[in-house]
Amino acid sequence: MKDLQFDTKAIREGYRTTQEQEHSEAIFLTSSFVYDSAEQAANRFSKEEPGNIYARFTNPTVDAFENKLAALEGANACVATSSGMAAIFASIMALVESGDHIVASRNMFGTSIVLLNTIVSKFNIDISYVDLGDLSQWKNAIQDNTKLFLLETPSNPLGEVGDIAALSKISQANDILLAVDNAILSPALQNPIKLGADIVIHSATKYIDGQGRCLAGAVLGSETIIEQVSAFTRATGPSLSAFNAWIVLKGLDTLSLRMKAHCDNALKLATWLQNKDQVEKVYYLGLESHPDHALANTQQSGFGGIVSFEVKGGREAAFKVINATEILSITANLGDTKTTITHPASTTHGRLTDDEKQQAHITEGLIRISVGLENVDDVINDISKGL
Repeated sequence: MKDLQFDTKAIREGYRTTQEQEHSEAIFLTSSFVYDSAEQAANRFSKEEPGNIYARFTNPTVDAFENKLAALEGANACVATSSGMAAIFASIMALVESGDHIVASRNMFGTSIVLLNTIVSKFNIDISYVDLGDLSQWKNAIQDNTKLFLLETPSNPLGEVGDIAALSKISQANDILLAVDNAILSPALQNPIKLGADIVIHSATKYIDGQGRCLAGAVLGSETIIEQVSAFTRATGPSLSAFNAWIVLKGLDTLSLRMKAHCDNALKLATWLQNKDQVEKVYYLGLESHPDHALANTQQSGFGGIVSFEVKGGREAAFKVINATEILSITANLGDTKTTITHPASTTHGRLTDDEKQQAHITEGLIRISVGLENVDDVINDISKGL
């Protein structure tokens, strides 16, 4: 189905009906699969014959999600995981060895940095942090043992952008893998592989599900790369359940429509916020005032649904705005149809040191809004109560 448009692929790609001729994708809620003979079982385990073996690493519903997401990302292969963090960890553990070096953006989700500092570092893997948009820092951080560039673009929560094509040239010239977390935009708005990335990582919990119903993750790339990641997930078990796979699979059906609406609502909210006296700064890529607006235009087809802003008065003022809302959900999740609001310095980035927060520009007055699909005027009125 290579000639089909994105919206059509999102609905039609990835699944083939069973002999029951069901119209909607089936859920295969089983832990194992039976064989016609001992010989067939042996052939399945030895990979001489394709087919289902055990639901930790083979399940038709999970396969359907992997196939569809790969088609939308333009990847050759995909492996689904139990969460976005599991996807990041599996990628690193499968592709980086003890004694290797990782260059990572300091402008990432707080838990990603905690993972690198507290878990990955235990395996004698060195990590260097650089500013996402400073190409010279990426170049200067390269060592003889550098194996992986790791970043998310746009970043959460400030929307900084990394030049994927430029970073790809640097990584390829130095035989380094480039991994991009694409959870903030989804394949509906950005395709890192087409820009030169080797690996795309997703927290499908976010926009791919889009309704806050379950946890899921995915890693995409070449068949060679995904074979290594799959070997890790098969042995260690952070696999996606069939039920959760079915949920995120159905989420892909409406992904494009939802992302367009998220973008429209976010731009209207950001435009309103930048004219409020109590707001010191608004971070939204759709605003021309954002320093990465022009770069985002070259590699994204939309600006996403995350709007962050700093209020005057630090944490006390930020908490006042958050606590005054009546419609918005005070939660650290994002990508939901429901608009969510959180204080990054004490939640998503709360485990970072003060120095790490400062380097990542996470201030006490910063508020992050994941703009949902409600009438945006109601969202604006709700936020205005605390301002």
